[in-house]
Amino acid sequence: MSAKIPPSKNPRIVIIGAGFAGLRLAKKLANKAFQVVVIDRNNFHQFQPLFYQVATAGLAPSAIAFPLRKALQHAPNVHFRMASVENISLDDKTIQTDIGPITYDQLVIAVGADTNYFNNKEIEANAYPMKSVQESLTLRNRILECLETAMVTEDEQEQEANMHIVVVGGGPTGTEVSGALSEMKRYVLPSDYPELDFSKMRIFLIEASGQLLNGMSPKSSAEAQEFLTEMGVEVKLNTLVESYDGKTVKTKDGTAIETKTLIWAAGVKGNRLAGIPDEYYIANSRIKVNAFNQLIEYPEVFALGDIALLQEEKVFERGHPQVAQVAIQQADNLAKNLLSGFKNPKPFHYSDLGSMATVGRSKAVVDLPGFHFKGFFAWVFWLFVHLMAILGVKNKFFIFIDWLWYYLSFDQSLRLVIRQKPKN
Repeated sequence: MSAKIPPSKNPRIVIIGAGFAGLRLAKKLANKAFQVVVIDRNNFHQFQPLFYQVATAGLAPSAIAFPLRKALQHAPNVHFRMASVENISLDDKTIQTDIGPITYDQLVIAVGADTNYFNNKEIEANAYPMKSVQESLTLRNRILECLETAMVTEDEQEQEANMHIVVVGGGPTGTEVSGALSEMKRYVLPSDYPELDFSKMRIFLIEASGQLLNGMSPKSSAEAQEFLTEMGVEVKLNTLVESYDGKTVKTKDGTAIETKTLIWAAGVKGNRLAGIPDEYYIANSRIKVNAFNQLIEYPEVFALGDIALLQEEKVFERGHPQVAQVAIQQADNLAKNLLSGFKNPKPFHYSDLGSMATVGRSKAVVDLPGFHFKGFFAWVFWLFVHLMAILGVKNKFFIFIDWLWYYLSFDQSLRLVIRQKPKN
């Protein structure tokens, strides 16, 4: 099998990963004097900040996924290949993939991050992560299947275990999914399952540290916790989950919670690639890079986004936050340096534009440089920022309609259990 990359007189830049950083860089290099090859296991870009809305039946998967070939169709110098990387030979400048070898002049690693289970194999085997559209759909199926089981079981303890949901990790993902589940419990599910007593449904949010939303201000953390508590979410801080066997969550302080659904949002680690020496991976499998996002000793190889660890003095001594804005800004900076031929290259410096998190309908917190606000206007601001970041006019329109309809009715009719048909 061959990747069938057409010959070109221009230098070839291979980008592994079409997330925020990879796709942004490819579009910045469109119609320029480079041959750009984008490799990704999926043929679509995924808008990660809204995975939780797919998992809680708020949005259809197609609303937050955009075909890569459509995104790049006006860039004849950019070629997309759906492939999995098997190995990288840095010395030979060759990538081995499942569709054949691909050579490069310059390589950009933008493979993002995956769920970090902190080497707990039992939790990894039984918990439900949310790092892709596929995983979000799997979680949606699980939540709905548990409710269907609760409908027909005669054992009260078993029924409650099917109705309990535990979310581990108090970052934006854990906070947002907890709020969404609380709203489902209050406004949506009682109409779907009138025979169930939803006072028995408990939603737990467990965080190992002493506050939620650690990357945001203490004020936002306290306000988010207040919102969630008012919504009925049971927030447990300074609580470390030790085990989960598919039935019982056990914490270090001896607490045991019976549940059939554990949502793991407690951390991320970089997606490792075979061929990148182990010494380059530090701090949760992030690749250490210099100020220009280059690998030391391999200046033709770059790492961007969640996989990259670039230590800036004082503010970002432990690396930048693994958020979309960092990936986008790194891609923009690298594009400028590549287009200038690395003549007087500019080092990367992150400009923190702020952070935000939504907890529920009309409930959000926003931290902007020198300014903080919460509540309805913060929620509208969150909606606007995320809507503008979605690719495609059609996707923006349908998401806006979905959000407007949900605001008016609390019902989006996306609660479908879709199972894969087994092969004969």
